[in-house]
Amino acid sequence: MTTPPVDATSEAIAALVEEAIQERAAAYGGSAYQPLWKRPRKPKTTKEKNKVLREQRKRGKAARIRRHAAGQSRRPRARQNRIGSAAARRDARALSRLRYSAVWLD
Repeated sequence: MTTPPVDATSEAIAALVEEAIQERAAAYGGSAYQPLWKRPRKPKTTKEKNKVLREQRKRGKAARIRRHAAGQSRRPRARQNRIGSAAARRDARALSRLRYSAVWLD
């Protein structure tokens, strides 16, 4: 892959822009432009921190409720809770066999 030839006008424009940035920085008495992610963070007040934490707790609680509800809806109930004794389980099994067979159609 070949590199395009150097364009003198684009280099001149870039130099002018850089010079303007330096002049503006000098006028405002600050340093040159710094990207947002490199700038020092402004410390939050206690009130702002508490607000952020309150929102996080609220989101976490909502997520816990959603996860719990989703787990409950998919989880089969324990057999022991539905049918108390072995005799009742046997009856339920017999009824299930009847339900899925064609014997009762006769």
